[in-house]
Amino acid sequence: MNLASRYKGVVGFVFGNENSGSSEDSYIEGLLDRISNSVLAEDRKTAITELQSIVAESQAAQLAFGAMGFPVLMGILKGEQNDVEMVRGALEILVSALTPIDHAKMPTNEVQPALMNTDLLSREPESISLLLSLLSEEDFYVRYYTLQILTALLTNSQNRLQEAILSIPQGITRLMDMLMDREVIRNEALLLLTYLTREAEEIQKIVVFEGVFEKIFSIIKEEGGSEGGAVVQDCLELLKNLLCSNASNQVLLRETIGFDPLISLLKIRGSTDRFTQHKTIKIISALETIGLLMMGGSEADPQKDSNKITNKTILVQKKLLDHLLMLCVESPWAPIAVRCSALKCIGDLVAGNQNNLDALSSKVLGVEPQMEPALNSILRIILRTSSMQEFIAADHVFKNFCEKNMDGQSLLASTLIPQPLSMTHAPLEEDVNMSFGSMLLHGLALSESNGDLETCCRAASVLTHILKDNTQCKERVLQIELESPAPSFGAPELLLHRIVRYLAVASSMKEKDGTRGYSYVQPIILKLLITWLADCPSAVQCFLDSRPHLTYLLELVSNTSSTVCVRGLAAIILGECVIYNKSSESGKDCVSIADAIRQKIGLTSYFLKFDEMQRSFLFSSAKPAEPHKPLTTSAAASMAGVEDVAEYDLSDPKTEDHPILTSTFDSLFVNFVKSLEVHIRENIIDDYSLPKTDVAVVPAEAEQMDGESDKDYIKRLKAFMEKQCSEIQKLLGQNATLAEDLTRAGGSGNSQTKLREGSSSDQVLAETLRRDLQVPLQQIEMLKAEKDKFESEASMYHNSAGKLESDLKSLSDAYNSLEQTNHDLEKQVETLKNGETSTGPDVEAIKAKAQEEAQKETEAELNDLLVCLGQEQNKVEKLSSRLSELGEDVDKLLEGIGDEMGLPEDDDEEED
Repeated sequence: MNLASRYKGVVGFVFGNENSGSSEDSYIEGLLDRISNSVLAEDRKTAITELQSIVAESQAAQLAFGAMGFPVLMGILKGEQNDVEMVRGALEILVSALTPIDHAKMPTNEVQPALMNTDLLSREPESISLLLSLLSEEDFYVRYYTLQILTALLTNSQNRLQEAILSIPQGITRLMDMLMDREVIRNEALLLLTYLTREAEEIQKIVVFEGVFEKIFSIIKEEGGSEGGAVVQDCLELLKNLLCSNASNQVLLRETIGFDPLISLLKIRGSTDRFTQHKTIKIISALETIGLLMMGGSEADPQKDSNKITNKTILVQKKLLDHLLMLCVESPWAPIAVRCSALKCIGDLVAGNQNNLDALSSKVLGVEPQMEPALNSILRIILRTSSMQEFIAADHVFKNFCEKNMDGQSLLASTLIPQPLSMTHAPLEEDVNMSFGSMLLHGLALSESNGDLETCCRAASVLTHILKDNTQCKERVLQIELESPAPSFGAPELLLHRIVRYLAVASSMKEKDGTRGYSYVQPIILKLLITWLADCPSAVQCFLDSRPHLTYLLELVSNTSSTVCVRGLAAIILGECVIYNKSSESGKDCVSIADAIRQKIGLTSYFLKFDEMQRSFLFSSAKPAEPHKPLTTSAAASMAGVEDVAEYDLSDPKTEDHPILTSTFDSLFVNFVKSLEVHIRENIIDDYSLPKTDVAVVPAEAEQMDGESDKDYIKRLKAFMEKQCSEIQKLLGQNATLAEDLTRAGGSGNSQTKLREGSSSDQVLAETLRRDLQVPLQQIEMLKAEKDKFESEASMYHNSAGKLESDLKSLSDAYNSLEQTNHDLEKQVETLKNGETSTGPDVEAIKAKAQEEAQKETEAELNDLLVCLGQEQNKVEKLSSRLSELGEDVDKLLEGIGDEMGLPEDDDEEED
């Protein structure tokens, strides 16, 4: 199917009749016929001029031309390149056919002929190849119109044209040559390359290989740098396309041209330099380009991390930090948009780079005698600025400065020294002579009026960064005391207690002045408290020292007028008072706090606050902090054309997509809160479910008390077991009822929504009941284990008695043998007495001595044996009593033991 027939098919499908005859169709067809078949050259050229004029003015003419005109004009471009006028006219018609007419006024559902023409032409690779070949023509207008046609094709069919150009040998090289052409051609080629390199890695590689970096910065220099016009902006857009998520291109730029030409765009002449709209656009674009370098490349690129570190190090070595501080702090004429971009750039520059962190912490601004650390100046921006966006950008600097920088946090915390009362209430303009910490405390200690509360909130955000994951700083700041804002308050107040008091103040302010909107004040203060109490038992203890604090938080969690996130964050703080609580003092220990939560809020309702918070916009939409997308020329122009970044509408205090809130609830904080929530659930359920005594040992009720008779002990133990069984049955009944309710709710089609809404509550209650049921079951299992232990001991004692029996029998045999030997010796003595006198030893003396030694040895062994038997008998009697209490038949267990022992009947006589 050729080009014309394909287009006619599309037109016929859209409009219902591909053969529809109209005046435009007839007129366009006549002009095309004159162009193709007229004998006179002048007549053909006149027809081309008329066709161009009508196609540029009429959508119907564009549509009719697309149905039949492309083959005619492409034939001219291919076969009549020697006739420059004809080629130029054909190209001009193509430009008009691809340019939308009154696009903004067209209905959205109406077919756009220019777009259809673009789609049709871009489908033919031969057409693209033919157009690229025309870039080598000497005629200026041929090259110019050709670039315009290619740009129109790229605007509406980017991917298709990118693929087509890649398939054409030397296609991109021809485009690159246009950058060295006359100004108008160069500018058009620059715009074309900007479109062409968007998200096209292969084209980016070829363009960079062709030396585009040198050409870009050469054009920027020719056009006057940051003072230049739209051409400089186009150069920066092209540069951003080449560097975005491309580590290899960043390395090539760094090792060839270097970063100096880019950084030079940020240079201003000092505090007297004025910012035009064009200059603002260029500086913002340059800052965004630098932001791409600090990303290092795409997430999947293995070079990303090393490239990021190298780029950041070199940027600081090239004095980028000085230029950024000049833009965001020292220049009074810099627009808000520039100051915000520069502050964000500083935050990204120091993030995770210790050398750059040290460089920022040691940087001093101003001249004598008004010199001060750069961090002080940035803190002053946070406390003073009337722009919400500037506060967010400056806060971004401290967030990245303190992240995993314990030395930097300790440095800032070491300056937290309260000022005298006279300085505490001094105006902010006098803070130039204060240290960083004194200025921060000054912001935290202001009076509780409208404006001051916002300042306190901003200072609290900075303090949050200083305390994050740093126990040493938490302990240090915990000791800070602030002077009372009014003499009537009396003694100095701990900083932690002052922070908590601001929560109540923010609530009352919001109720009095709802149009002002304090929806972000409470969350920021709650975030500070969560960060401060985390893994810091001393901070938890200090917090609980003031009983009203706990009471207020319980009320805040229960307050339905508070936002979801406020209730959820307050619930997190209550949970921290449980899991990080090391106090044993009555009323302040973790069990007491868990009981207070259960009594005031209820565990089910308490845990539901977590679920509500997780479903809120702020938690569900939290994403890792990412650099902003590059600004287009039009977006940058609109951003720079206003005095300030558009401020957020604060008329609705309950709106959750507040810029400050979305900045506060970043992914790191959200993930931290989620991990805390899991820990809190487990600990509170354990504290609530388990009895006050430790179930790892036998309950006190199962132990026999001193002086208690066996009968009373058994009776009490039986009552205790009956009580436990009753509680078990009650819990089983509650669990069964809950299961029945859930089943009934699940079977009703009308109650599905209600079931889903209550599923979380039911799960929490079921979990609590299950844990409650585990307690008596564990006790029964322990009693069973104890019974098995007693039976095992009884068996062991039985075996021991058998062994003793065997030892006793052996001893008895030895004694009998000794008696027999003694008897034989006595007979021998009698025989000797009746016979002749012996001259040998005194037999009687030997006999008496031997008999005495044998008697002593036998008596000693018997005494030892009797002592052992006595001890074992006591154990057996105690064991028998315990087994009887547990319901075992002791007589049956001991049956036959005496017979097996085989003791002689006269044992007692021998013992006597």
